[in-house]
Amino acid sequence: MGTPKQFNQMLEKLTQNGLRVTEQRRTLVRIFSDYEGYLSPRDVYNKMAKHYPGVSFDTVYRNLRLLSDMGLLEQLYFMDGRSKFKGCCLPNDHHHHHHLICLHCEKTVPVDFCPMEYDLDLPQNFQIVNHRFEIYGLCEQCQHQAPITKTS
Repeated sequence: MGTPKQFNQMLEKLTQNGLRVTEQRRTLVRIFSDYEGYLSPRDVYNKMAKHYPGVSFDTVYRNLRLLSDMGLLEQLYFMDGRSKFKGCCLPNDHHHHHHLICLHCEKTVPVDFCPMEYDLDLPQNFQIVNHRFEIYGLCEQCQHQAPITKTS
């Protein structure tokens, strides 16, 4: 469960980035400050539609992308192309990490490993602005329930 401090800091960052803090955006921020896990865009839309029956999926998704681009939401990508969102750590508590993702139950586990910390043989004239790194497999509970096929 999020804290009032986290909720207020997220709203403050919206204002700092020149965005209006509408009631819909307050509700969107509240959804993520109150929820610990990851939510699909459809999950978020369903929660928003309870408060705002006329809200469109496109509007919700556009705001999810906006909050993600601002660093307020963490976006996690699954192998089948789906993505889910989660409220990020507070700006002062930022902790760079990546994830292990269970292909069966979708449990995510943060890992401190980052390939960018190593000397990668990249072109010298390439400026990196962001990166993603996810490791897919089966969590301990699911290893006995679902067979897995390795991919490279």
